[in-house]
Amino acid sequence: MTLTNWAGNTAFRARDVHHPTSLDELRRLVAASPRVRALGSGHSFNDVADTTGDLVVLDRMPDEVEIDSAAAKARVPARMTYARLAPLLNERGLALANMASLPHISVAGSVATGTHGSGDKIPGLAAAVSAVDLVTADGSTLTLARGDADFPGAVVALGALGVVTSLTLDLVPAFEVRQYVREGLSTDALADFDEIMASGYSVSLFTDWRETRVWLKRTEELTSPDWYGTRPADRPRHPLPTMPADSCTLQLGVPGPWHERLPHFRPDFEPSGAGDELQSELILPREHAVKALRELYAIGERIRPVLQISEVRTIAADDLWLSPFHGRDSVGIHFTWVKDLSGVLPVLELVEETLTPFDPRPHWGKLFTRWPSCPERFRSLVETLDPAGKFGNDFTRILLGE
Repeated sequence: MTLTNWAGNTAFRARDVHHPTSLDELRRLVAASPRVRALGSGHSFNDVADTTGDLVVLDRMPDEVEIDSAAAKARVPARMTYARLAPLLNERGLALANMASLPHISVAGSVATGTHGSGDKIPGLAAAVSAVDLVTADGSTLTLARGDADFPGAVVALGALGVVTSLTLDLVPAFEVRQYVREGLSTDALADFDEIMASGYSVSLFTDWRETRVWLKRTEELTSPDWYGTRPADRPRHPLPTMPADSCTLQLGVPGPWHERLPHFRPDFEPSGAGDELQSELILPREHAVKALRELYAIGERIRPVLQISEVRTIAADDLWLSPFHGRDSVGIHFTWVKDLSGVLPVLELVEETLTPFDPRPHWGKLFTRWPSCPERFRSLVETLDPAGKFGNDFTRILLGE
């Protein structure tokens, strides 16, 4: 049986798939293999995790989470999903500051590709990492921690430095969130974009570039009945207007734990279109948000035939070398496409061309055609830790200019 990613648009070419059960077994495997990559939950929409060598899946490794409540940190196995991790933290009165739309994704894979949630003051998931444990090319182990010179290159690293075995994450006190859906946001409201995106702990705009709804996640009750000219949804909504909301986290302003509100989808349901989709996302400097959105609304007629839905979110800056948010507060413009690559690619290229004046960066785990330049210091770090290119693949070779 051919192993594919979650969406089924990428078939992995690995000669073998391994499920090591211990760190020693993983170290021996990595040392002996001429070419190896690690696979997380498979939610990337490109070949970032592919290899023609050995593919390693860490789902049979020890999965104990080490929680240090006093230090507000947790050491987490790489393959653990946020759906499994979050309740463990909440039981201890702790939380992650941010979560992505899907709790189904693995911690290490999410971090390595620059995955994020939403929030004006909240950086992406990788910014919570304070230490990375990995197995390097010769089978030895290496830990890089915040403050080490190479640490900013080792977090969002696309698997190019080794097989990550665990991550240490910063935690915050557990908190409650209320989730509201507001309908009928007019394009005129773009003039209030900054205020709208600052109106909640996490705010997402869902649009087909004609009609727009807002997912507003707040720690306090929303009391404005005509919030920015919108109306409250009269029942739970799915981000895709034609889909039932059974798979979505609880809405209608009912307060609940952070991990049951910050994601859009519940972990016990297949999310979104259950893989029947393709995805792209471009990350722009925050100051260009309104101009960029107006440009996309202007080509909405070209986008809609191959679009299921778009999501607009804001993300705070971080200092990680390959992060899409490195050095700049950002706006992420996400596209959930129909599953028709030949139809999507010309439109994606149009979107990329339209946004080029605004200096976009791609989400590493999604479809894109225009590659950003690779920081020289990351290229040097790869050469130091993996001089023979054991962890390289077609994706990283393009990035590194090889």
